Amino acid sequence: MKHLILQLLLGTSLIAEDVPLWRELFNGKDLSGWVDVNTSPETWSVKDGMLVCKGLPIGVMRSEKQYENFILHIEWMHMEAGGNSGVFVWSEGTAAPGKELPKGMEVQMLELEWPKLHPGKDGQPNHPGYVSGELFGANGLEGVPDNPRGKRSMSWEMRCKGKGEWNTYDVVCVDGTVKLSINGKFVNGISQSTVRKGYLCLESEGAEIHFRNIRILELPGGRVTPEQTAPVVK
Repeated sequence: MKHLILQLLLGTSLIAEDVPLWRELFNGKDLSGWVDVNTSPETWSVKDGMLVCKGLPIGVMRSEKQYENFILHIEWMHMEAGGNSGVFVWSEGTAAPGKELPKGMEVQMLELEWPKLHPGKDGQPNHPGYVSGELFGANGLEGVPDNPRGKRSMSWEMRCKGKGEWNTYDVVCVDGTVKLSINGKFVNGISQSTVRKGYLCLESEGAEIHFRNIRILELPGGRVTPEQTAPVVK
């Protein structure tokens, strides 16, 4: 009995085969596991173990496979003031008709100077809610925001860091609900997504951004229907 207890506490042989495990989505060496959608071979590169996006042309790179329920860990750092980027979850693997970006749930990644460098029509700085992990459905995806700014959900607390500093996002996506932790604290959410299974997409949107430590913990599937699933790209 003592040996059995020791195995349970320390061993791995008794762990169920279907227990969720973290898996790397970026190996730090090349772009294995990712597919360019509508950018260019020069847009994405690997340097010193980081995934570097130069920001042009505007578009996305997608994961090879679709994901339903999962936790995504991703670290990112803007290199320019006012830089724009993001990660899409539950997205389509192609750009929406007439658009440069896909249909999907966007987890915004904006550098802190963005509101000042992109003022409103009155010349005043744009809304500060943009720059701390805003969540919103893009190009036809719908959701219900936890902290509404129109159809978008903005963070309850401004936690993102500026250019030259690393930010950590932990994104929990389960059965149509997304919860976002920024730099170690959950501060945003959106629910009732009309799409609940799809591709991950990294966004190139005009400014250099670096990514590292991209990993995923796949969770058991839920009640997703064909209507809630993005089309498979062949």
